[in-house]
Formats: sequence, C-alpha cells, structure tokens
Amino acid sequence: MKKITLGSALILSGALAFAVPFSPPVNQPATAAAPASILPSFAPLVEVTRPAVVTVRTLGRAGNQQAAAPEQIDPQMREFMERFFGRDPFGQGQRRQAPGNAPQPSGIGSGFIIDAKGVVVTNNHVIDNADEIVVVLSNGEELDATLIGTDAKTDLAVLRVEAGRNLPTVPWGNSDSVKVGDWAIAIGNPFGFGGTVTAGIVSARGRDIRSGPYDDFLQVDASINRGNSGGPLFDQQGNVIGVNTAIFSPSGGNVGIGFAIPSNQAEDIVAELIENGSVDRGWLGVSIQQVTPAIAESLGLDDAVGAMIAELTADGPAERGGLNRGDIILDFDGTTVETLRDLTRAVADTDPGTRASVKVWRKGETQTVTIKTGRFPA
Repeated sequence: MKKITLGSALILSGALAFAVPFSPPVNQPATAAAPASILPSFAPLVEVTRPAVVTVRTLGRAGNQQAAAPEQIDPQMREFMERFFGRDPFGQGQRRQAPGNAPQPSGIGSGFIIDAKGVVVTNNHVIDNADEIVVVLSNGEELDATLIGTDAKTDLAVLRVEAGRNLPTVPWGNSDSVKVGDWAIAIGNPFGFGGTVTAGIVSARGRDIRSGPYDDFLQVDASINRGNSGGPLFDQQGNVIGVNTAIFSPSGGNVGIGFAIPSNQAEDIVAELIENGSVDRGWLGVSIQQVTPAIAESLGLDDAVGAMIAELTADGPAERGGLNRGDIILDFDGTTVETLRDLTRAVADTDPGTRASVKVWRKGETQTVTIKTGRFPA
C-alpha cells in the first residue's frame, strides 16, 4: 500500500449517551416503540464477490514492499500479533535469514479476477521489479502468475494465472455514477489477513494526491491498510467501482482516509494492457501552468480557466501545429479545459497520430488550430 505521510495527527474520539424518560400522554394507553430500522447486511455481497479476490505475493527484487519490515511495525501492533499469532506473524524471519541470492519474500498485496480464464488486476507497485509472482486464491490454492502488462503512471498491473478451470470473477462498475456518501466495501489482504472485508462511504471524488499526472482518486473511509493495495472497492451491487491503491497515514496504519483508482479509468487502462501489454498515450510536447485570476485579468479572460503554455518542446507536436508560448488552451478536441488535469487526461486519452482541434485564447480572442498528437515518450 502506498503511504502518504503529510505529518502527524491527533485523533480524539468519544461518545456521550443519555436517556430521556418517556411518559405516555394522559388518558392515552402507552404503545410499543417502533423497531429501529436495520441497516442491510453486506453478507450476501461478500459471499458472491470474495471468491474472486486474491492475494498477490512477490519474491525477489520488489522495490515497493507491501509487507512491513519489523522496524516499521507499530510496537503495540507487533506485540498483539506475536501474542496471538507467534513470534514471526508477518513472515519476516524467512526474509531476513534467506541465504545468498535465494528468492526472498518481498511484497504482498491484493488483486481481483476479471476473467474466468485467470486475468487478475492489481497495482503496479505491488509487483514492481518482482522476480516471481504468486497469486493465492480465496481457497488457499497458490498459482504462479505471469505479467501481462503494467502502467506505472496509473499504478495498474494485469496478471494471468492458469488454474485449469474457470475462476470466479467480479464485474466492473460505473465509477462516474458514484456519489459522495454512497456505501463502499473493500475486500483484500491487509497485513496478510486474506479475505478481510471493511465498509465505509465514499468521502470525496476527484482527489489529486500528487502520485502521478493522471490522479483522479475516489477517497473512502473504509479501512484500507498495508496489503490492501490492488484489491477491489465494491458498490452495494457487487460491482468494482475502484482499485484500492493508497492511504494517508502518519503512522502507516488506517486513519480513515484511503484512495482508489476509479473503475472507469482502471477498466480502460486494463483493457489496453491486456491487448498491448502497455499503454500508448497522446502527447503535445508542452509545459503548462494553471491560469490564475491575475493572469486571466491581464489577458482579458473573464474566468481563470484553461492551461497556459509555459514552454514548447522543440519540433514537438504543439510547436509543429502552430501553438505558441503564452497561449491558453480552453478546449482540446471537444473537452473543456478548466484545470491542468483536464488537459493532461484529454491528451493522454487520445491515440498518438490523432488530429485534434485545439481552441486557445491568444491576443484577446479565441482561435482554433489543429494538432497531430505524438506518442508520449517512454
């Protein structure tokens, strides 16, 4: 699980409960209180979806380890784990004592099966630089996995396993229809506890946590911890609405702020990885900056919107197409550009070689030019 450390936090909690005696009105018989409404159980959803959620283990050189090293584990957590699960609850002893160049356990995360033939989705940082990848099914069966493709910019990876039979799957949902306040259910492998289910709500949409150029995370308060990376986030119908990817945590544990890649973004990237093994993105060859109110006023714009071109790559697509330094891009091929992310995503979603119409603000008026996009450099 990616850890975002922004500082320390003090969490205070408490509850105050009191009772108010109830007296029925005079001359009216007392009636039984209406039963409190009962929240729906997630058990039927979990029964259907959990078989398709897997644990992803890596051996070798994984650079972004999901298994916490002993010195990273909170002392109280470690004491609790050792008391109930033995002296080496996280399997660290084998890693620390592995001789020579023997494969060493180096990472653990989660994933989910989207194709009965054995296609598994997880995070790129779970399997990054791994020599060996093992997928553990919900029944404990271990299968060697091969890597189909990865995309570091969105932190997604696709694996394939051969089970000799059809495997249970879960369907993609529509993350665009998700609203703040909707229920969200996460299933994964936190701290090695496979099949763990947590629930909460969607706390926010469109979060930019500065992890990459295409950040558009769902924020949730369902408990997400180390090892949940790559696991699915479900709606109440059992559809995958996100891929659990990162947490904000001063201590390394859950504080109720987790982030998931929206399913609509993940589904498109995964489909391209399955088809090509990598993702081709469009490229303009510009450096851009946000339009501030001061810039907008100085250039005669009514609102502080768009992306201003600060620099152009020599002989890049933008320069060849006639864009200039200082132009403010307001629309890219039909996509309104209000912020920098609007432009970077719109360009990235365009196939290299596409002729795109670009509307810019230049010298006090709007102009339209046609740009042939390039391929984003490796």
